[in-house]
Amino acid sequence: MVSTKKLVFILSFICFGMLCKGQDVPVNPELLRKPWTAFWITCPNVAQRDYGVYHFRKDFTLHKPAEKFIVHVSADNRYRLFVNGKDVCNGPARGDLYNWYFESIDIAPYLKVGRNVIAAQVWNMGTLAPVAQISNQTAFVLQGDNETESVINTNSSWKVIENKGYQPCSIDNGLRLKTYMVIGPGDDVSANRYPWGWEKPEYDTAKWLTPQQISSPVTIGNGTDNQWTLVPRNIPLITEKIQRMARIARFSGIKAVNNFLNGSNILTIPPNSKVSILVDQNFNTVAYPELVLSKGKGSSVKLTYAEALFKNGIKGNRNDIAGKEIVGNFDIFRPDGMNKRLFRPLWLRTYRFIQLDIVTMDEPLVLNDFYGMQSGYPFKAVASFSSNDKSLQDIWKVGWRTAELCAGETYYDCPYYEQLQYEGDTRIQALISLYVTGDDRLMRKALLDFHHSRVPEGLTQGRYPSNRLQVIPPFSLYWVSMIHDYWLHRSDDAFLHQFLLPMEEVLKWYENNIDQQKQMLGRMKWWNFTDWNTAFNFGVPDGATDGNSSIITFQYAYTLRQASKVFKYYGKDEQASHYLKLAERLSAASYRLCYDAKKGVVANTPLKNSFSQHASIMAILSGAVPEAEEKVLLNQVLTDTTLSQATFYYRFYLNQALKKAGMADLYYTQLRPWREMLQNGLTTFAENPDPTRSDCHAWSASPNYDFLATICGIMPDDAGFKRVLIQPALGELNEVTGQMPHPSGMIDVSLKRTGDRIQGQVILPPNVSGVFKWKDKTVKLVGGAQKIEF
Repeated sequence: MVSTKKLVFILSFICFGMLCKGQDVPVNPELLRKPWTAFWITCPNVAQRDYGVYHFRKDFTLHKPAEKFIVHVSADNRYRLFVNGKDVCNGPARGDLYNWYFESIDIAPYLKVGRNVIAAQVWNMGTLAPVAQISNQTAFVLQGDNETESVINTNSSWKVIENKGYQPCSIDNGLRLKTYMVIGPGDDVSANRYPWGWEKPEYDTAKWLTPQQISSPVTIGNGTDNQWTLVPRNIPLITEKIQRMARIARFSGIKAVNNFLNGSNILTIPPNSKVSILVDQNFNTVAYPELVLSKGKGSSVKLTYAEALFKNGIKGNRNDIAGKEIVGNFDIFRPDGMNKRLFRPLWLRTYRFIQLDIVTMDEPLVLNDFYGMQSGYPFKAVASFSSNDKSLQDIWKVGWRTAELCAGETYYDCPYYEQLQYEGDTRIQALISLYVTGDDRLMRKALLDFHHSRVPEGLTQGRYPSNRLQVIPPFSLYWVSMIHDYWLHRSDDAFLHQFLLPMEEVLKWYENNIDQQKQMLGRMKWWNFTDWNTAFNFGVPDGATDGNSSIITFQYAYTLRQASKVFKYYGKDEQASHYLKLAERLSAASYRLCYDAKKGVVANTPLKNSFSQHASIMAILSGAVPEAEEKVLLNQVLTDTTLSQATFYYRFYLNQALKKAGMADLYYTQLRPWREMLQNGLTTFAENPDPTRSDCHAWSASPNYDFLATICGIMPDDAGFKRVLIQPALGELNEVTGQMPHPSGMIDVSLKRTGDRIQGQVILPPNVSGVFKWKDKTVKLVGGAQKIEF
């Protein structure tokens, strides 16, 4: 039995290790073992779980320069921290009440000798909050790292005021767009009620209130009545950079407009006017739009955001705007007549197009500037890919933009509509991140997020963090696959060990649902989503709900084989053997019952009355199909148009099946859907073929993984990427060059193909070995550069 003292030390060590993987600023270990001396504080006399925007502030004096001044900060729902008027940090990273993240930042560079001000804008969206936002009540906390810094701990010495200039708007987005949209409300801001300059030293807070102290903050492993259990942020801070708007696409209600978007010119809107200005960024982006205005007392500016314009509900070519209208979420700003008022929404916006609808009263309104502050997870792309087909560069570029826009404090399925993290999407996104950037921190957080989401049945929730329950059992299997992926690409035993028991529980849930007579999965509860193709009922294949789905049975067997490898690696031979035998039994029975010799493909159920590409794809991945028959089956899958088709999402698994069957050379020919999206003016890859809801969905960015993993053929050949397998599949390409990060350095592949012959160079990091495979030939690889010629 572990003593309490030792347990607290272990928990503190784990938290500190997580922090080191995320932010660079250390946490005083005492703060991970004991309650903080600061207090959670809130605004008094307000409904604590309702919508509200608040400003907290503390004035203090420094008698000498500070070499370092580390503070730890968090809030519910969110905060933006200012020091002497400078915006320095925002958060917290999204988590849950058991894992409520705090940021650590050294504010010394922003301090000066003498009087200083630290201030925070805190907001709670109440019942209108994004589904990704978990909450208890409005609250803010700031803790100094040691005794010197504790002078600014949050307590009754702070001041607070409610900002009554804010109201929620754009709260019916889903109804207007006729789809699922859960990113939270827009901001309707009245400048005449806004306390301008509240964060600056010269502001007078005499009329501000004394905050209400709620409770003492505690970290994980501590506390007896916790409202939030704090853990250190385990990812880097989100970055922002200025992004100029590209062009004015059209306007009405005014004779002419100059280019006020360049920051050098102004545009004056006459009094008593109704003016509409459509701005085209030229590409999809995620940013905080910032609009600077002067004068215009009594006027209003509505900012509407959209990924694409519509005509009769149809998007069409995204570059064509004639006869189309904008429909989307929006903000409203109501100027007070003063100079250079800045409107910036509380939360980020996704857009290619922004329409400004302006109504002026008796005073002209001056548009001083309009730009975006592009925001997202600070990935740094270090991988590259090129080939003799230059059009692949466009797919690579747009794919990476898609992946970037779908990464913030979590992976997003889509930035415009949901901003939710789903295992099915995240597995693909995480592999893209590993291959393009080498940064595994957001993947680690995602693995933990889903681990924290588990329900009593043992399954993960289908998306997390989420304030609404949604269980997608097949996505729990993808979480197990993600763990297997991380195990293959990273040597991180201490991190991975914590998932072994939860993996068993997920797999046991499925084992308990086996139809013992048929040796396939029987009836299953919850939402058994597989793919958004047109034949599946709300994404659910035949047999998932009423029993004997071949697709999900094969997926279970596929996952069992992956889990078997992980458990064997960690010395869990009994579980590994059990999972392998179970996979073989289920896949053999399902193939025997569902293979249709007449059609030459696998049916969705033993009834053999519905067929999809998905069933045969998963049959191959599960190992159910004899190797000698894999190519024949897949050729039928690719040519039989009567099968319900895999969408962009499930084409990731189609390609995995092609690779397993030795048909990876066909991948290049399978890129037509991505080429068509580019031809249709998309600047990010969509959720589905048109008519699609989301124009930016990271599960469709899989080419950024497959260009390196399939065309260049770079794959791990052992746990932790200790050995490298390079098995290129150029298809019709003649030349390819790829470079990608490895835990020990960079892998560089440069190849030229002439018929069935190939030559080039492979460079592996020092002390990394592997093999190069081409057709039926194999050569060993070692660290450093080596020539390839077959």
